[in-house]
Amino acid sequence: MTDQYRDMLYLPHKQSATRKHMSVHDRAAQFAPFAALTGYDSAIDETARFTEDRLPRSEADEELLNERVRFLSERIAEQPEVTVTYFLPDERKAGGAYVACTGRVKRIEPLPQRILFTDGREIPLEDILTIESPLFPKKEPD
Repeated sequence: MTDQYRDMLYLPHKQSATRKHMSVHDRAAQFAPFAALTGYDSAIDETARFTEDRLPRSEADEELLNERVRFLSERIAEQPEVTVTYFLPDERKAGGAYVACTGRVKRIEPLPQRILFTDGREIPLEDILTIESPLFPKKEPD
């Protein structure tokens, strides 16, 4: 460092009496690159995001699901613990994703047909693919 600026090195930083001090984040934003196509990257990411189609249930799957819902209805006072795999529709585009959740059943409502859990979740029966629980009777192989 040259000696001609050494005396300025330790001078106090001047603060404006009328303006608030700008944060480091705001100062850095002044020098950020300009994005001519604002939202373009988000649109590309959204288009590339994968969604699944809803799988159709067979008659056998439908029968098993109805049987298990009846079984749970008879034991609702116990608040049985179940794992439900269901279709969660995507809010922004066609399709969705299959997700699994485990919880205790609080109530099964007939209209609209849905399962209510003790934690407040509600799952429509039409979206459910499978319901699993150790409480369900085991089927003997044919």
